[in-house]
Amino acid sequence: MPRAERPLDAEGSALTEFAGGLRRLRDLAGGPSYRELAGRAHFSASSLAEAAGGRKLPTLDVTLAYVRACGGDAGEWEARWRGVAAELAGTAGDSAPYVGLAAFGEGDAARFFGRDALVSELCSLVAARRAVAVIGPSGSGKSSLLHAGLVHARGTRPTVVITPGRRPLPRLAEITGRPDELVVVDQFEELFTLCHDQDERVRFVVSLLEHHVVIGVRADFYAHCAQHPELVDVLRDGQLLVGPMSADELRAVITGPATAAGYRLENQLVPAVVADAVGRPGVLPLLSHALLETWRRRRGNMLTLAGYREAGGITDAIARTAEAAYDALSPGQRQLARDVFVRLVALGDGTEDTKRRLNRGELDPDTAPVLEHLARARLITLDRTGVEITHEALVRGWPRMRDWLADDRDGLRRRRELTDATDAWEAHDRDPGSLYRGTRLALARELPRLTARERAFVDAGVALELAEQATGRHRAKRMGYLVATLVVLLVVSMVATAYAVRARSAVTAQRNAALAHKVAVEAVGLRTANPALAAQLGLSAYRLNPTPEVRDGLLSTLATTVMGHRDYVNAVLFTPDGRHLVTGSRDRTVRLWGPAGEPGPVLETGHDGTVFSVALNHDGTRLATGSGDRTVQLWDLPSGTKLATLRGHADAVWSVAFSPDGRTLASGSWDHTVRLWDVATGREVAVLGGFALNVKPVAFSPDGRLLAAGSDDRTVRVWDVSRPGQPVEVAVLSGHGDFVTTVAYSPDGRLLATGGDDHTVRLWNVRGFRPEAVLTGHDDVVMSVAFSPDGRTLASTGTDRTVRLWDVDSRTGRAVLTGHQGAVTSVAFAPDGTMSTGSTDRTAHIWDLDVADAEALACRAAPRITAAEWEKHLPDVEFQPPC
Repeated sequence: MPRAERPLDAEGSALTEFAGGLRRLRDLAGGPSYRELAGRAHFSASSLAEAAGGRKLPTLDVTLAYVRACGGDAGEWEARWRGVAAELAGTAGDSAPYVGLAAFGEGDAARFFGRDALVSELCSLVAARRAVAVIGPSGSGKSSLLHAGLVHARGTRPTVVITPGRRPLPRLAEITGRPDELVVVDQFEELFTLCHDQDERVRFVVSLLEHHVVIGVRADFYAHCAQHPELVDVLRDGQLLVGPMSADELRAVITGPATAAGYRLENQLVPAVVADAVGRPGVLPLLSHALLETWRRRRGNMLTLAGYREAGGITDAIARTAEAAYDALSPGQRQLARDVFVRLVALGDGTEDTKRRLNRGELDPDTAPVLEHLARARLITLDRTGVEITHEALVRGWPRMRDWLADDRDGLRRRRELTDATDAWEAHDRDPGSLYRGTRLALARELPRLTARERAFVDAGVALELAEQATGRHRAKRMGYLVATLVVLLVVSMVATAYAVRARSAVTAQRNAALAHKVAVEAVGLRTANPALAAQLGLSAYRLNPTPEVRDGLLSTLATTVMGHRDYVNAVLFTPDGRHLVTGSRDRTVRLWGPAGEPGPVLETGHDGTVFSVALNHDGTRLATGSGDRTVQLWDLPSGTKLATLRGHADAVWSVAFSPDGRTLASGSWDHTVRLWDVATGREVAVLGGFALNVKPVAFSPDGRLLAAGSDDRTVRVWDVSRPGQPVEVAVLSGHGDFVTTVAYSPDGRLLATGGDDHTVRLWNVRGFRPEAVLTGHDDVVMSVAFSPDGRTLASTGTDRTVRLWDVDSRTGRAVLTGHQGAVTSVAFAPDGTMSTGSTDRTAHIWDLDVADAEALACRAAPRITAAEWEKHLPDVEFQPPC
């Protein structure tokens, strides 16, 4: 994957604008790669990339070659080049010795002082350990230590530097896998602040730790890291703490860069700055910015104490710079600047606020001049696609910004949720099913200063709601006409009486509908604390108003919760006779449960990683497990004996599936392959490739002839595996807009269901492999799909914590079930139609989907609901115990 260009950070604004102009010219030309430009310009790709790097002015020949390759006006750009060259000639030798708020890069090693001992200690630790964590508070210099210290010290040895971002898994594509390669993950806390997909976090960590790796993470996210078992050993044995600098180290930071660049420091300056800085947490970016502003106020070749005081010192320099930049804007631009800054912060939840990278497409075009102005002040950094705050020290050091963030944190969170929802809506081709409704829409309409994208999203939701209301009024009006006509024809004298009765009935029905919905929600919330009361409230609500929504609440209330795993439940399935539930977990165990959730045997698998998947053969005697440790294990289930460990995958095994005859096992892996194994011998018989990214789900058709596998490359591939040793690819299904996470065949083999990160479930006709339907409704990633034994119902689960049931024939939703407190990772049916789900909340649920059974179960609950409890939850309704 091509690397993103580094943000423009040259000190001379003319040079920054010149480089930015070259980048915009390349964008207008369609964004060709520098390799493509090199073919047109007859200069090397590196020379052309350096021309737009903003570090120095390229030669005129390189500039004109770049411009012509992008279809620009050579005469105009020659004039611009000569103007910048003349301006730079007037300030030759005036390159700033300090980097300001920005972190030191690898190229800044010559002015990186004060950390020699820590760099040496880190290099030794990296040489001795497979994984190292560099931990320190914000502003302690972790990023600079990694880039200008560790990466620079490695010289020509291969090093890959990444940050997690919102979608961390694709970043791993930059890793080449060379034996001596080191992977450096800077700003590791982005895994928790920007990536909201818990499953992707887990997969990223598991995959990352297969490599020689160093992570840099803020200290206040230590506990978040400790929640991942894979990171515990790193945190315990491989961590390097980055603490505050000593007075001598601070002195080196102050004097070293200036002396190396030929500047002198006034005698009184150094002691004053050291005194201000020593012992202060997170001081380094504040110090660097204050020194940069002091340098800008120098007298000739001398940095002075007066210049330092004028800049505001360590305490006020950032605030003064920010206020000066803010004051230079017009009133309208100031409001735009405020909107930009608050969008560039991810609000902390028990942690400090962090900076957030923003896609420039999220902002309206009229913000462009404001962004350029703030970038020239070095408060933000820009590149071709994104914008971010230069350093989180700005959040702490600028009182105005702190006030903005404190004014309405709930509103800021709602705005962030709205932005994410808008992204999802556009990613799904503006699917109406992705729009806000009800309370969420009302709250979104109250938010001020929406972008054009967000306004379009909200307006579409309002239009849809109005259309639905109009449809309802039209239907009600037609029914009213019909009733009135019949009444007139039957008996005119009864019109007034009939109308009064009907009005009273309508009022009662409306009240009952609202009350039943409220009570159903309350019942679901009480299912853990008071299951007996929850069951009878759910049944009472259903008796009061037996709508599908209230029925769903009753079923959710009565689901059996299975608890025992110490970590995420990643996989569930029933034994073929339906007598046991099998669950696999991130705690590396497999557990068996009775039909009502009674605890059974526990298999301590011995896997060195998460158990991602479990599978049973046709008679339930053989169990397979797939794990993050790259292996598949085969077990004799009745005896609990491990039969074999199958090795061959080069990365985590996400899924396993037995063929219907039990002779062949398929496994899908993040190494981009599917492998077929002979169950009797444990021998690998075929490797199926063709995928560009991780393989996730695999599934055999009921007749065993076909095997389907989904991938992060958004495709589903299907092979004819009638002869397992000679598989033949028969189809590549495209349609999902993001990772494919789950696949399942219908019992008759006619349909294939798939689900993905694009929030959709898709149905495909296996004969001809044609798309048949797209089912929308989930608000987040679809994690798992499964058909009921009769094939009439399809269940889907997602990270939105819901289970959705679909009518396969009509392609419509039947039910939405809730109750899990985390992402619902998996779903399976027993032969009698009972359903089970697993979740990141460490539980599995067992669901009886028959309403009659649910009523009987609710009436077995004890003690019975009391009159006082009834009055509390169902006021104004006569006390009528449901059982």
